[in-house]
Amino acid sequence: MPAPQIVPAPRKRTVALDAGAADNLRFIRQTMERSALFTSLPGVGAMAIGITAVAAAWVAAGKDHSGWLTVWLGEACVAVLIAVITTAEKIRRAGAASSHGPLWNFLLGLTPPFLAGALLTAALHGRGEDWAIPGMWLLLYGCGITTGGAFSIRIVPVMGVCFMSLGAVTLFTGPTWDNVMLAAGFGGLHILFGAIVTWRYGG
Repeated sequence: MPAPQIVPAPRKRTVALDAGAADNLRFIRQTMERSALFTSLPGVGAMAIGITAVAAAWVAAGKDHSGWLTVWLGEACVAVLIAVITTAEKIRRAGAASSHGPLWNFLLGLTPPFLAGALLTAALHGRGEDWAIPGMWLLLYGCGITTGGAFSIRIVPVMGVCFMSLGAVTLFTGPTWDNVMLAAGFGGLHILFGAIVTWRYGG
C-alpha cells in the first residue's frame, strides 16, 4: 500500500491595493476626520457669542425681572444668528458632503434640551420664579452640548459638562449672582473653549 502523500497547503497570495483603492481609503479617512471636527462648535462663533453674552450681562444688571429676561432673550437671538452665520461658513469650508450628516446629528442632540428650556422659561417666569431660570439655562444648554457633541472631538462634551456644573451651582446661589454666573457661562466658557477650538482645530 503506497504511503499517503502530503499535499502542501496553497500559498496565500498577497493582493496589493491599486492606486484607485488607496485613493478611496484616503478619501474615506479624510471625510471621517472632517466630519468629526465639524461637530465641534465653530471656535470664532463661540468666542463672538461669549463677547455678546458678557455685554448682555452688563446691560441686564440692575433691571427688573421683565427687563432682565428681555435682555437675555435678545442675547439668545443674537447668539443663534451668530451660530447660524459661522456654522454656514464652516459648512462651506468643510464641504456639503462631509458636513450635513454630522450637523444634523448635532442639532438632534441640541433640540430637546433647548425646547425644554423654552417651555420651562415661560412656566417659571409666569409663576414669578425667575430665580431658577439662569441655572436651568446653563444646565440644559450644557446637556445639549454634551449630547450633541457626544461623537465629536473630546473638547465639546467637556465644554458641555462645564456648563452643566456651573448650572448646578447657579441653582443654589442667590439672585445676586445670576448675571455673574450667566456671564461666566455663556460669556467666559464660550470664549475659553472657542479659543481652544480655534487654536487646536482650526476653527
